[in-house]
Amino acid sequence: MNLNCMTYHYHNVCLETIAHLLPEEIVTSDEIERRLAPLYARLRLPEGRLELISGIRERRVWPPGALPGEKSVETAAAAIARSGLAKERIGALVHGSVCRDYLEPATASGVHHGLGLPRDCLVYDVSNACLGLLDGMVHVANMIELGQIGAGVVVGTESSRALLETTIRQLNADASLSRNDIKTAVASLTIGSASAAVVLADRRLSKTGHRLLGGAAAAATEHCRLCRSGRDESADAAMRPLMSTDSETLLHEGVAAAQSTFATFLDAMGWRKEDLDKTFCHQVGKAHRQLFLDTLGLDPAIDFPTFSWLGNTGSVALPMTASIGVAEGHLRPGDRVGLLGIGSGINVVMLGVQWAA
Repeated sequence: MNLNCMTYHYHNVCLETIAHLLPEEIVTSDEIERRLAPLYARLRLPEGRLELISGIRERRVWPPGALPGEKSVETAAAAIARSGLAKERIGALVHGSVCRDYLEPATASGVHHGLGLPRDCLVYDVSNACLGLLDGMVHVANMIELGQIGAGVVVGTESSRALLETTIRQLNADASLSRNDIKTAVASLTIGSASAAVVLADRRLSKTGHRLLGGAAAAATEHCRLCRSGRDESADAAMRPLMSTDSETLLHEGVAAAQSTFATFLDAMGWRKEDLDKTFCHQVGKAHRQLFLDTLGLDPAIDFPTFSWLGNTGSVALPMTASIGVAEGHLRPGDRVGLLGIGSGINVVMLGVQWAA
């Protein structure tokens, strides 16, 4: 596959700080299978199947009734505080998760108010499946590079409780389902909850010097039907979150799109594959990670996975994993870092960071 890719080049943008927030409640794959006992008994499914095929032993969920925007305020506040930047410096706030508080207003509006950011701060939501926060980073970086703002925040919170509950209930209730029928629901059982925030700043304001150098992006939207939720309806229609995912085809087509984009990404960065010191990739499961790294020819030792204990946390998965990796010392001074994202649609965004020496 050969995709035409868009490229980005930044000279004045720093990835100033990154933060994450995790729920306290853990839901194990074993627990999900116990709750699916009627389905497992009827189809004679072996126990341990969910963890075996996904590599995910547990994921987390927010308390019932928690709104994404509430958690995004906490995470963004932590990222801003860590940056040391005055709130008056924040010229844009982008909320990039799939999950939102309401259809309108923008969840970013409530987060902006909760953070007490200035009135001249640009505020909006971005929605692009698992790439929402990376897309938000591109938007904010573009504004900084153009000199429109000095700094900006990209934040998002994914909440999986409703999807897990609805999927389990539906699988147990529909006695007509076969082993083949349930394949499109398996991905929904791997979803987890988390929150992540990134502060980007003009290098003249930066205290860390971690440079966002640019990246590449491409669309392969002929595959837009491989992973779809229920219809986006009004609250009066009793919207229930459901997902249907052709996981195997999505896996192969997504990695194929990433392979083509990766070549352009390296060229845009002026890097060879061997120059890449560390990677943070979208967190789906063990099959995705193995095929992704094998296809791109990347050493697993430079990567930092979190899916086994956090599941697939959608748009926050990559930045959350990067935040955890930074906290755990995965990065070293001078590292060239690849943020390698894929989202259903299919879309690909890859960003390059030069960690400060």
